[in-house]
Amino acid sequence: MSEPPGATVTLPEAPTADKPPKALTAQRVLPLRRPGRWIATAVVVVLVAQFVHGLVSNPFYQWDRWGYWFLRPTILDGLMITLEVTAYSAVLGLVGGVLLALARLSKSPVLRAVSWTYVWTLRSVPLIVVLLFLYNFSALYETLSVGVPFGPAFFSFDESKLATDMVIAVIGLSLNEAAYAAEVVRGGILSVDQGQHEAAAALGLPKGYQFRRIVFPQALRSITPNYVNQLIGLIKSTSLVFYVSLLDLFGTAQSMGSTYPGDIVPLLLVVTVWYLILTSVVSVIQFYVERYYARGATRALPPTPLQKLRAGLTDLRARVRREAAV
Repeated sequence: MSEPPGATVTLPEAPTADKPPKALTAQRVLPLRRPGRWIATAVVVVLVAQFVHGLVSNPFYQWDRWGYWFLRPTILDGLMITLEVTAYSAVLGLVGGVLLALARLSKSPVLRAVSWTYVWTLRSVPLIVVLLFLYNFSALYETLSVGVPFGPAFFSFDESKLATDMVIAVIGLSLNEAAYAAEVVRGGILSVDQGQHEAAAALGLPKGYQFRRIVFPQALRSITPNYVNQLIGLIKSTSLVFYVSLLDLFGTAQSMGSTYPGDIVPLLLVVTVWYLILTSVVSVIQFYVERYYARGATRALPPTPLQKLRAGLTDLRARVRREAAV
């Protein structure tokens, strides 16, 4: 654009011998100011501080009673039952989910139909209904037998003697978990690139070897985070076994709350903290499992919390040195 006649154009001052150009390393770079971010941070900090202050100072929580109950043998016994039920149900549920997923992906219409019906039914029925149905199963079938359909039985057994409270809880949770795990596993298998299947088939590898060594290890990258969510949900779902007369962590707290009604809130806080600890441990395991299966899929493995801490301290020291130099 041309300037109008008579206009004065100011040019930047050129460096001279008396005024040499300022070195770029000596120039201070000012970061872009973001007032909205600082305001949001201040609001969040104030709200968190108020929440923590109320949690600590409110006498209604009775933190002294919480400390009394937290490591009581009764609570720890209930915690061990919770861990036992979770471990059995997680293993059986995952195995059942893998079998259901393979049946859903098979070429047999019967296997696909049975798998789809099972998943549809168990995902539609609430878990508490499944547990109560199994708890009263002996009223429907006093004895169970194995033999030829509509023919003679090879052997039979009393269902009430085998179906203890622990067995009922594990079976109910495993049946429910298998339905959800089946969809997680099926989604993970479908996420593997089709070229991997074709390359394995072109090499003439057996189907079982293809699945164990090629498809499933790659599918685990997608399966792991989704199934860990299911596992965390399973840990919390164990609180329902209280309704089939199994005193797990939550059931023990409920029983103690009936005996000591003044300690209901501290007992609920004890249960809450233990569930937070269990889910936190599972989340840590999830991180390292995901990091293990990320090998070969990413250019660099995600840093561990210790590596992040070291990098943060190194960056902080470098920033302090720069500020001191300026």
